[in-house]
Amino acid sequence: MPPPEGGGGAAARRVQEESAPMPARTPLHEMTRDLAAVAAGRSPADLVLRAGRWVNVCSGEILPDTDVAICGCRIAYCGPQAEGLIGPATQVIDAEGTYLVPGLLDAHMHVESTLLNVRHFASAVLPHGTTCAFLDPHEIANVLGLPGVRLILDESRSTRMQVYVQIPACVPAAPGLETSGARIGPEDVAEGMTWDGVIGLGEVMNYLGVAAGDEMLHAEIAAALRAGGRVGGHYASPTLDRTFHAYAASGPSDCHEGTRAKDVIARVRQGMAAMIRESSAWRDLAAQLPAITERGLDPRHVLLCTDDRHVGTLLRDGHMDDVVRRAIAAGVPAMTAIRMATLHTAEHFGVARDVGCIAPGRYADILLVEDLDRFEAACVIAAGEVVARRGRILIEPQPFAYPDAVRNSLHVGRALSSSDFVLPVSTTRSAVPCHVIEVEEGQAATGKRIDEIPVRRGVLSPAAEGDVAFLAVIERHRASGRIGRGLVRGFRLAKPCAVASTVAHDSHNLIVLGTDAELMAAAANRVVELGGGIALFRGETEIASLPLPIAGLMSESPMEEVAAQAERIHQGLRDCGCRIGDALMTLSLLALPVIPRLRLTDRGLIDVETFRVVPLFADGHNR
Repeated sequence: MPPPEGGGGAAARRVQEESAPMPARTPLHEMTRDLAAVAAGRSPADLVLRAGRWVNVCSGEILPDTDVAICGCRIAYCGPQAEGLIGPATQVIDAEGTYLVPGLLDAHMHVESTLLNVRHFASAVLPHGTTCAFLDPHEIANVLGLPGVRLILDESRSTRMQVYVQIPACVPAAPGLETSGARIGPEDVAEGMTWDGVIGLGEVMNYLGVAAGDEMLHAEIAAALRAGGRVGGHYASPTLDRTFHAYAASGPSDCHEGTRAKDVIARVRQGMAAMIRESSAWRDLAAQLPAITERGLDPRHVLLCTDDRHVGTLLRDGHMDDVVRRAIAAGVPAMTAIRMATLHTAEHFGVARDVGCIAPGRYADILLVEDLDRFEAACVIAAGEVVARRGRILIEPQPFAYPDAVRNSLHVGRALSSSDFVLPVSTTRSAVPCHVIEVEEGQAATGKRIDEIPVRRGVLSPAAEGDVAFLAVIERHRASGRIGRGLVRGFRLAKPCAVASTVAHDSHNLIVLGTDAELMAAAANRVVELGGGIALFRGETEIASLPLPIAGLMSESPMEEVAAQAERIHQGLRDCGCRIGDALMTLSLLALPVIPRLRLTDRGLIDVETFRVVPLFADGHNR
């Protein structure tokens, strides 16, 4: 049977008790005497970096011939060579000729979007210098509720990364317009805020609801603010009108949804942090950096993040190191770019006593970089341990057990058939006007248009029209049988094919895109058989598939294996004519009814600007 709706409470506590591993990092208050003893020369350090160039993001200086002495997981001393730091058991690394850079922080991301579990994500990004991430696990929360958030938090403690978690605000993102697997309300936010490692409320995506004074949303915001947490923002509209001002007045402390330089400026002027995103499909860095490089905006409240970065992008381009490189290449001084990926983020979230700089008392998260402009980590130290060299991880991820409910999250109720995906229409005309979603390369927002769609033998036949395909969203949490049906333009599928996926933000129902109803049914049924994941069919043949057993969102395999599976799907889509750079990421957002303009959920087509269900047929035809 499908799981009941609900938040956390006893279920979340049971998950915590059964699966919480030992933390890899020790709180500062437990280490002050040990750190003082090393800094004073009374005790030798565990690890010493000799004669490096200290990139001091606190002072804005690069200081040559600096030694850094590490005690356990924290830094004890930074300065000129001093007696008493090195003992017989001290590990010494010659850092001469390299820059000592703080470990990079991702200010906002969803680990589920990488398709990796937390352990393999850490193994994937640590070699690229990301030693800390701020996770909003609202993907798994929309499937499993607060217990899913607890699992992400607990699994993160089995890694060498420092991970902070935000309690998801929008579970579901648009109540009444989509069906999620769980709900999180103000009482769940209040409970989650008591957990160690939770630093606030995740992105509040329903900006129209916030601006209109929605009682539930404001109660969640209030719960986070009462606990002293940050409130994540998500103002996805390009219109900076009174709605924007009402949103800014309601508590969100940052926003990563800007796409223009003026969006950065507007957010900073209103006292928010502007997070500049460079993900797999939404590349907003180049368009927003002129706020700094040309307009001269003070960058103290500008942060860098990845938001949604696909496993293939991690393997090909890297993670936060790639974002820093791109910022430097766009004209941002190296010190400023590094600050935006370290200290600025730590100060924004109030955790600069632990992360964000190389200084005494902080976690020993340090990168050895040979060239700041090229910005590649030759060596990565996380929590005082050398974890990667020359792009290779040196530590194996620890095991972590997931409950059976996590692996049995698909509840469709029956086998799907081609009749579930055809769009019949009663008309004698050769074509009828329909509302069509339009996707654009590199943009999260979609267009909303009306196209004349051909009719053949009583059903819509968009494949004959060229660049219009079928789209369907099948409710998969409660076996309701509900299916939303629509049309999408922009994927350019020129051959009979279909792709189905349980990665469909944010409720993560089963989304299916295709040009042939039979193939759409085959792909959807294959994903159900996998227990969640992605499958591509062409010509009645399965071209590629990617199992995602963890809530239908994440794999338990290493990055290289998952990236290879995902690339086979992308290549198959390219062979079908698709020319969108990251088609899977683009497809995954078509069910998210809080980003303008037109989306599809299991409830139907959603006009995000009015928060209303709109008919498929634009002239009043009935199905």
